[in-house]
Amino acid sequence: MKHDRDMVGAFPVAAMARLPGAEALVVRCLRGWSDGPEAVMALLTPALGPVKARACLRAMGDVMTIVLRHGRRPIIRHGARCACVGSDEAIFAHFVMVAATGEREDAMLIASLLVEGPLLLPMVDAARQAGLYLYQAGLRQAAAFPEPASVTRH
Repeated sequence: MKHDRDMVGAFPVAAMARLPGAEALVVRCLRGWSDGPEAVMALLTPALGPVKARACLRAMGDVMTIVLRHGRRPIIRHGARCACVGSDEAIFAHFVMVAATGEREDAMLIASLLVEGPLLLPMVDAARQAGLYLYQAGLRQAAAFPEPASVTRH
């Protein structure tokens, strides 16, 4: 059986509507990355507030810098409004969430599919930081919580 080489990484494996909230947000951030930091901030700010959104953007920037500069191959992304999730997007989202939940060895194993060995630890650490914020944002969106309260409560 001959495989279509053009489909590598883009083959649809899921639907955005079926992904858990945090993983869907990772995919949206990955897709928005090519549009610049403003596009990603627009996704993150409603669920995290400006301070946490900037911190998440910095951590996501570290992950994306490693992947874009040192990736085994480019990560293929679908269009911003596409309802399906490609295989590269799915594995990237899963990697970020595994790193966020503290499964460091599993995260390193998945990261080894994306980058070379010396970059595994920095990439997993950055993914853990970004993933914790994205996990929080996913929970907030799922529960329809309002924008986070400011630092001053009263």
